[in-house]
Amino acid sequence: MEYTVIDLAEWPRREYYEHYMSDVPCTYSLTASLDITELRRRGHRLYPAMLYLLTRTVNRHEQFRMALRPGGELVLYFSMTPCYTVFHASTGTFSNIWTEYSEDYRAFLRSYACDMEKYGNLGGFQPKPGAPENCFTVSMLPWTTFEGFNLNTAGFKYLIPIFTMGKYRESGGRTTMPIAVQVHHAVCDGFHVCRFLDDLQTGINSLE
Repeated sequence: MEYTVIDLAEWPRREYYEHYMSDVPCTYSLTASLDITELRRRGHRLYPAMLYLLTRTVNRHEQFRMALRPGGELVLYFSMTPCYTVFHASTGTFSNIWTEYSEDYRAFLRSYACDMEKYGNLGGFQPKPGAPENCFTVSMLPWTTFEGFNLNTAGFKYLIPIFTMGKYRESGGRTTMPIAVQVHHAVCDGFHVCRFLDDLQTGINSLE
């Protein structure tokens, strides 16, 4: 896990960062509809494919790789790792599992399958030990679609993005799925979220 410490004195975003951390502490979420028609047409398994695509896109946008370390340092991670929820129907609970990211899609799928086989049925909040600090969270609500979704994080110190996907629906020959993106305004503006979503949609359309 590698990172760069942000030098606030030299950082062009310092004025915005300090405003949204101190003057007006502010997180926000944006919910969008993704067209996943091509993913389904090509036979991809939706959840692992989206985990891969989200991680690849996160790693291309520095606004989605920023965090406050335990000592208070503002850092930019070189890369991020997905931590995702797995639902347990027998108990109505979920577990968080993380999988090491690989740019190679098939290698990532193999790692995901291995983690699911080893930890997916263990239960508990975080059955796989050793989660790195450069994890971001992904969850899925396959039981309902939604047009808005908001999380509330106390203290306004959590800068890492959180992604929540919902139930997909089909209409007019296309398949769409909602995704909510939760970010901190201190490091990520609406422009950055929109650019991220455009990049993610391009990846969805082109994943072979």
